[in-house]
Amino acid sequence: MSPLLDASACHNLLRSFLAEDLGAGDITTDTVVSAAQRARGEVIAKAPLVLAGIELFAEVFRLLDSTTDAEISRHDGEEIEPGQIPARLRASARALLTGERVALNLLQRLSGVATLTRRFVRAVEGTGAKILDTRKTTPGLRALEKYAVRAGGGHNHRKDLGEAVLIKENHIRLAGGVAAALKAAQAARGRAAWIEIEVTNLDELRAALAHGPDIILLDNMSPALVRQAVGNVRTHDPAHKIRTEASGGITLETVREFAEAGVDWISVGALTHSAPAVDLSFEIESLY
Repeated sequence: MSPLLDASACHNLLRSFLAEDLGAGDITTDTVVSAAQRARGEVIAKAPLVLAGIELFAEVFRLLDSTTDAEISRHDGEEIEPGQIPARLRASARALLTGERVALNLLQRLSGVATLTRRFVRAVEGTGAKILDTRKTTPGLRALEKYAVRAGGGHNHRKDLGEAVLIKENHIRLAGGVAAALKAAQAARGRAAWIEIEVTNLDELRAALAHGPDIILLDNMSPALVRQAVGNVRTHDPAHKIRTEASGGITLETVREFAEAGVDWISVGALTHSAPAVDLSFEIESLY
């Protein structure tokens, strides 16, 4: 199960996914396949990937058939090569057929997020920078996608709007400027995990440093400007109490430049909004 969800929440999500796909019932399977038939299913990797969601995959079938036996040989966070079989299941043939698409869609999606995250993490190895996700997640799947980011070796940013203060461009404009926004944000001290503000240039950075944020988000800056901004933060705060984060249009090709510029965090919306599903298949054979 995802450590970001309890078992009950996971089950409720999976039941909703199944209800969406089932409609009035699996008319094809119920017509063509005997209720007494048992079958075996194997998950097979068709491309290199980082696994995420294998327990959830098996749980889909347990919800359809409580007698489902799952043999899971590879676990979330592990790298899988083509041809490897991370799980085998034995269950009612009807359950395997009915749950196949929901279970496989979820496993392919979460493993895709984990796989892309691992590529970003590898790209910044040795720099000290951490790769973070964002709130650019699929509605209804945030907890699972953020779990997949962790399976890939990344870290989670805010889980929701209630966790921390993150003052962005529109907040600044409506509040009347960087200084006004940060002064107002101090009222959230004690209930917000941290106070962070987004800046887009060195003037905004100087204004932010004068009002004590915990984190400064350097948004859509070039690596050279990020390096200069980080230097300014370190001069102002030699104890390194203020963390720096880079974000905005960062790709696999450019992420190391940003990491080498000295930031603590690099947040990448693409981890969840642009990760391609990985290539997995689920092959089912009759047992009797």
